[in-house]
This record gives sequence, structure tokens and C-alpha cells, in this order.
Amino acid sequence: VGFRSAMHRTRAEVTLTDLLKVKAELIDLAALIAASVVPAQTERAKVILSGEITRAVTLQGPDVVASKGARAAIEKAGGKIAEGAAA
Repeated sequence: VGFRSAMHRTRAEVTLTDLLKVKAELIDLAALIAASVVPAQTERAKVILSGEITRAVTLQGPDVVASKGARAAIEKAGGKIAEGAAA
């Protein structure tokens, strides 16, 4: 079967297109879970540069981070990242 990381169960990748499924302007881990973008047992989520985002959103919390490319795309759309560093 090979190696299976236990971390995989509590981590999730979110695309920019997935962020559009969340109706709230302020996006944190609870908002991602409520919109069924990530599984309920997720402890940390990382937004990656895949797809595009057309509205301004704010990522908040230490449990939601964004890659450099995703950060640039969010800021270009008028959004911002609060309390999360590029990973």
C-alpha cells in the first residue's frame, strides 16, 4: 500500500475557483467548512493558484494560508490576506 500521511486527513488545498463557492466576503476555515469546500475534519487549508477569482475576498486566520501566486491573484481582485503568511 505504501506510505500514507496522517496529516493528509486534516489538511486541504483550495483553489481560487473554490473560493467563489463561499458567499461570505470574510473567508476563514469555518466559512470553508460551512460551504462544503473542505471536509469537516480539516484543521488547515491552503489556497493555491488554480482557476481565477473575480471578486474581492479577505482570507483570515492562521489556519487559512495562500501560496504566493494565489496571494497575488486575490490582491489583484481587490482582496486581502489577514493574519496568514504565504506558505
